[in-house]
Amino acid sequence: MGVRISLPVPVVSKYTMNLKNFVLESYDEMVNKVTWPKFSFLQNSAVLVLVASLIFALFIGAVDLGFENIMTWFYDLF
Repeated sequence: MGVRISLPVPVVSKYTMNLKNFVLESYDEMVNKVTWPKFSFLQNSAVLVLVASLIFALFIGAVDLGFENIMTWFYDLF
């Protein structure tokens, strides 16, 4: 019978390795695999969203005003 001596092994949980892999793979994907749009495309998209939002808000406001007038007329009858 002999004496067995083992070297200390760092304890790393599977959750730590999963988190480390997630961060490394996320960074790699953002840098190497994502196609980022050009600034001019983002500007055009932002203007399109603003115009569409304004049109939608005006439409909803007109419908609301119409219903308000209809309900006022209806309640004034009785």
